[in-house]
Amino acid sequence: MGQGMSHTARSAMFAPLGQPGRVEAVTARLVDAITLGLLSDGEQLPSEADLAGLFGVSTVTIREALVALRQQGLVETRRGRSGGSFVKAPGEPTLATWRDRLSTVSLSDLRDVGDHYLAIAGAAAKLAAERATREDVERLELATEDVRTATGVAISRAERQFHLEVAAAAQSPRLTHQEVRLQGEHGGLLWLPFATADEPRRAAHAEHRAITAAIARGDGDLARKLTEEHILDAIDRLAEVHFDLLAP
Repeated sequence: MGQGMSHTARSAMFAPLGQPGRVEAVTARLVDAITLGLLSDGEQLPSEADLAGLFGVSTVTIREALVALRQQGLVETRRGRSGGSFVKAPGEPTLATWRDRLSTVSLSDLRDVGDHYLAIAGAAAKLAAERATREDVERLELATEDVRTATGVAISRAERQFHLEVAAAAQSPRLTHQEVRLQGEHGGLLWLPFATADEPRRAAHAEHRAITAAIARGDGDLARKLTEEHILDAIDRLAEVHFDLLAP
């Protein structure tokens, strides 16, 4: 997937925290940005002073957050004239890893995640239809194509990036950040079924095309309806996988 994420999605990651500057909050925001691909492998982060200004926190908080990221292996710091902090993107979790995680989650928790995600993604789709620029629509079309061409566990990543682009097209930094937070916590799990068979992937591609078309036409109600149906289908398939994993 070579398109990279939109400027709006990336900007949401560096928006002020809106709360007292805690190391954990800054660390979580940067972890999400790295694991979701908003920051690319090898990309240089802004300076400590610039990051502090973007997040609205002290440079001490940024410095401590970078230490935590280095300990997690997500950032490396280089000294010298061309030095700085650089992203070390993690490898994509295997399908077996996500299945192991799914086996420890209750069905009621899955439904609760689905309800939360329905509210965020549905609202984002409706607003995207009302506010998206031509460039936003083009990015959605590229993200839709990524779902069609991705293979293996990369399909899950393509799904997550599509919905991040929808949120970015809604032109709401707060809503985009909510989408990023949910994707960071549950995205790989939510879209797990699409990495297990060709038929769900083909269905997802068709659903993405329909959502993108509704957004391009400015039909917010339809975009929201199609997005909610898309997520409900994903939750239903995830429940089926959950039952299979727990079956004797």
